[in-house]
Amino acid sequence: MTGPIVENTGFSSLSLQPALLDNLVSLNYREMTPIQAQGLPLILQGKDVIAQAKTGSGKTATFALGLLQALNVKRFRIQSLVLCPTRELADQVATEIRRLARTIHNIKVLTLCGGVAYGPQKGSLEHGAHIIIGTPGRVEEHLRKGNLRLNELSTLVLDEADRMLDMGFSDVLDAILLQVPVKRQTLLFSATFPHDIAQLAARVMKEPQRITIEEQHTASSIRQLIYRVPSKQARTSTLIRILLDHQPDSALVFCNTKQLTEEVAAALVEKGFSATALHGDFSQKERDSKLLRFANASISVLVATDVAARGLDIDALDMVVNYHLPRDVEVYTHRIGRTGRAGSAGLACSLFLDGEENRIELLEAVTQQELEETELPSSQEKRRPNSPPMVTLQIDAGKKQKVRPGDLLGALTADGGIKGAQVGKIKVLELTTYVAVEREAVKKALNVLQRGKVKGRSFRARRLGAL
Repeated sequence: MTGPIVENTGFSSLSLQPALLDNLVSLNYREMTPIQAQGLPLILQGKDVIAQAKTGSGKTATFALGLLQALNVKRFRIQSLVLCPTRELADQVATEIRRLARTIHNIKVLTLCGGVAYGPQKGSLEHGAHIIIGTPGRVEEHLRKGNLRLNELSTLVLDEADRMLDMGFSDVLDAILLQVPVKRQTLLFSATFPHDIAQLAARVMKEPQRITIEEQHTASSIRQLIYRVPSKQARTSTLIRILLDHQPDSALVFCNTKQLTEEVAAALVEKGFSATALHGDFSQKERDSKLLRFANASISVLVATDVAARGLDIDALDMVVNYHLPRDVEVYTHRIGRTGRAGSAGLACSLFLDGEENRIELLEAVTQQELEETELPSSQEKRRPNSPPMVTLQIDAGKKQKVRPGDLLGALTADGGIKGAQVGKIKVLELTTYVAVEREAVKKALNVLQRGKVKGRSFRARRLGAL
């Protein structure tokens, strides 16, 4: 970990507004993470900051508190812009900013992302906002069409900048940067720091302070196993044997190409796994459905490319599998860092061929841990894949029908319905609501929703995926 040494890591040591500090206490945010302890003092001083840290480091609160501290609520102009590579990450950032700002009245936070209707976003912009969170393509479109003006912007945040460049947003970012004030604070967050990120930082930042949070994955946090595959053709059968041997409730399998994600997911489904592929060619609606079902434990295995999996917010991921060793060793540390988070034990398995030993040595040097070569499990013919513990139900009603999570929970648990503990995550969108329920309670939950009422009205409900 490089950067300034911070002795006092309590949020109370920062010169934040009392309303922000009070809210942090109510949220039980007391001790800062390393990136917060090193980054926030610099951000609060108005300096440009480059922060290199992995997912789950607390980076969102780092820049969110900085821009909220600097915000002038009485000046109803766009003062902060946060650019994210994906809609999923933008939604997560917006949710976190709203949570941190809930004791400061009249703050308007607006998301501008592709994959959703353009018209309502234009209408919202006409009413103004303080903070914009969006994806580069949609933000640039609103700028180009004159719906969005950033002439009074004071803070620009590039979140997961490496993935924005990976996804081909370099020219779009340049177009946006032409329309933001030269005098501003710029904050750049990236999991990796390749040459193109260094070039971007040199173009858009002034005397930036750089912070690097090194995450050392040890045997106590993430167990790293490597399996020697006898041939290229045996990769998928080897993956199946590993999954049957470990029986994870949730596993993220990384493939290097879109076509492979489809092929591997299909092979897993054929063997009885609850699996799906995720890559950049799916529509936003399909992506949302897949991500939601994986996050709420109604799909067990997600087979994804690195870009598609960026911004995943999964509380507990049992296992990560590298179907191929990644080309970039920094990508490896980012992949395996998705398991073993929040103090829980994690498992990372990697497949490799004869002749790839030199790449294993590179990974060992980066992680400072000897990777554990393990014998392939037996054929596991008698073992069957575990069924996911939850099933997702879709209700054809959402925010437009004024449905709230509490309404749905009340309908499901009322009059001898199902137990509250059997209800998982509830996601209310504009016209649709998704709810996860325990597998044994699915039929009863569907019966309650199909025959009962939510907010005095009957709505269509159905399950997603096979039971």
